[in-house]
Formats: sequence, C-alpha cells, structure tokens
Amino acid sequence: MRRKRARVPDRHGHFRRALARTGVASSDFDLNPEAEVPLPRKLRPAGVLAAIVEQDGEQMLLLTKRSSALKHHPGQIAFPGGKLDPGDADVTAAALREAQEEIGLPPELVEVLGTLPPHETVTSFEVTPVVGIVKAPFRIVPEAGEVAEVFTVPLSHVLNPENYMVHSRRWRGKRRYYYVVPYGPYYIWGATARMLRTWADRMTST
Repeated sequence: MRRKRARVPDRHGHFRRALARTGVASSDFDLNPEAEVPLPRKLRPAGVLAAIVEQDGEQMLLLTKRSSALKHHPGQIAFPGGKLDPGDADVTAAALREAQEEIGLPPELVEVLGTLPPHETVTSFEVTPVVGIVKAPFRIVPEAGEVAEVFTVPLSHVLNPENYMVHSRRWRGKRRYYYVVPYGPYYIWGATARMLRTWADRMTST
C-alpha cells in the first residue's frame, strides 16, 4: 500500500491569500480628490518589486534610495523597478529585470507570491507592485548613478497600518497630502508608502 506523502506547509500562504484578494487600484490622487487630472491621460505600465529577505530570523523588505543626481524623484525611497520595456513579457518580468539592474538581484532567486492592485502616479504611470521572497543570499550591487543606497526595513513595521501618517506639502501651488511610514533615518512617503499601505491593509483585513 502506497504511503501518502506528507504535505509540506506553505510558509508564505498568508501572503498568497492576502494578495489573491480582489481590491481596488490606488492612486496618488486618493488623498487629493480635488486635484485636477490632466486629460487625455495615457498611463504607462510599470512593475516594482517588493522583495522580502530574511535577516537573523526576521523578514525584511528591500528598498532603495534614489540618487540625488537624478532628474526625477531624486533622493526618494523607492522599490526597485521601472517601466515595461518591449522585451518584457509583463509587469512582473519588468520588475524582476529592473531589480537585477538596480540592485543585482538575480530573477531566479525570487519566488513571486503575487501582485497588489496597480497604483496610478501623478507622472502617468500605472505601477504594479510584485511581491516576492528572495530564496537565497545575493551580492547587492547598486546601479551606479541611479541608486544611492540599498537598505532593509522590518516587514512587520511597514505592514502595520498604525505606523502610517498623513503629511502634506505644497506642490505646484497647491497643498498635496500623502502617506508616510518613516523608519529610522528613512522617510518613506508618496507612491511607495501608498502601495505599502495597500499591502498592510490586505494583511490585516479579515
């Protein structure tokens, strides 16, 4: 009589279930409903990678600090990622390719768990966050001229809705509101914080 093979528990099942839930897309305009959206508006698809690594038994999220010399979003905290190129099969492929270019993460080391709803930015991108587990250590190589720093924050910190605040500043003559989730010296805000807040809500909702 053949023995039944024991089922291997899915260590990341809670992430998969949360990411599989349906949800509405987020936007840089969520906290600014009175903002005028320029029309016609064609959104360009992009993918970013929310890469989870394990450090000393704790799950951490990999993030980057953009170079201060960049023309767009200098010095801001961001996920590795970028726009969909003609050679990319989809936004997941774009996120994995960009992560390899920006921080040296080999795509074959990433176990993709799922995606979050796309996020619309004021710069006319439709950004899909791709969540993945990094299965083995790798050598981080920041892309010269693009990435000033690669760092980690505890996943438990950014997945706790209580750690989020709403800040504001004047932008193009008007006050703009946005989410922030600071950690130590890192001021995580804007689109990155908004996408993380969506993830946090997914993980804590019943």
